[in-house]
Amino acid sequence: MAQQNNHLVIMAGGIGSRFWPMSTEERPKQFIDVLGVGRTLIQMTLDRFRGVCPIENVWIVTNERYADLVHEQLPDVPVDHILQEPCRRNTAPCIAYVSWRIKMTDPKAKVVVSPSDHIVTNVDEFRRVITSCLKFAGETDAVVTLGMKPTRPETGYGYIQADLTSNSPRNREIYRVDQFKEKPDLETAKHYISEHNFFWNAGIFVWSVETIVNALRVYAPRINNIFERIQNVMGTPQEQETINKVYPDCDNISIDYAVMENAEEIFVFPADFGWSDLGTWGSLLLQSQRDMYGNGLIGKNIHTFECRNCVVHTTQEKKVILQGLDGYIVAEHDDTLLVCKLSEEQRIKQFQNN
Repeated sequence: MAQQNNHLVIMAGGIGSRFWPMSTEERPKQFIDVLGVGRTLIQMTLDRFRGVCPIENVWIVTNERYADLVHEQLPDVPVDHILQEPCRRNTAPCIAYVSWRIKMTDPKAKVVVSPSDHIVTNVDEFRRVITSCLKFAGETDAVVTLGMKPTRPETGYGYIQADLTSNSPRNREIYRVDQFKEKPDLETAKHYISEHNFFWNAGIFVWSVETIVNALRVYAPRINNIFERIQNVMGTPQEQETINKVYPDCDNISIDYAVMENAEEIFVFPADFGWSDLGTWGSLLLQSQRDMYGNGLIGKNIHTFECRNCVVHTTQEKKVILQGLDGYIVAEHDDTLLVCKLSEEQRIKQFQNN
């Protein structure tokens, strides 16, 4: 049974258009069934927290243009827990806003913050790790981040360097953070992997609401003061109008830069539960069920001949036949078909405007 003081925050405001033509700014990837399993990424995110946080303690922070999509796809989440950002200001203002909102309703809250567009393949292990972190956060003044055990020298993720020589007496799976590292080049990533104490930064955080509010007061006072000043209108009919006025005044900064890299009591839980942020078509291929030739086929009636290492996402077509492709993306949505080399997918954004 989920503990009544456990809260979940899902950050769902990103435009997430990397999976074009399937995803667009009007319908970002978190609202799409990327894996072809009948559930969108944001629905799958909520699903894996079942039994950890009660549904009445779930909060979604999203851009105002996506609020109706959130309510449509997550109808069990209380409507007044769908917080609307009038503009994008990165993750620090997002977390400050929702933290003060939670604090007003549950001062003893323990909170896990998660992106909306990641996937996890071992949900049982994920729940075990999150539950363990929430217990630790409730007993300490610590900020806990999840570090994913790397499987390759990935240049697309930030890294967390942990001090593995000393674990916490309260939880022997949790260690102090030495440093946060930016996305590295390939040689640096290879070095990180060889050191064995570097982990991918998944952007999943666990803390008590009191801990994060105090950290914001110290390390991001300009942002914190904006929301502390308006706490009396939170949860009232005037909340959205007030947020619309003050939110643009927030600094555009991530929680990593604002708090995580400055605070002292920062810990990491090195974890391994089949995590991916699905940031590229290539990462989707790695997470897809592949045939004997390495093709990831997402759709009901796809036939390939002499094709290798392709990712095909054609859920709207009646029948798709492909021959002789090696290392390609084939994706369609509505009236658009994309055929692109996987090695050239960074160029997809320039194709969108043609």
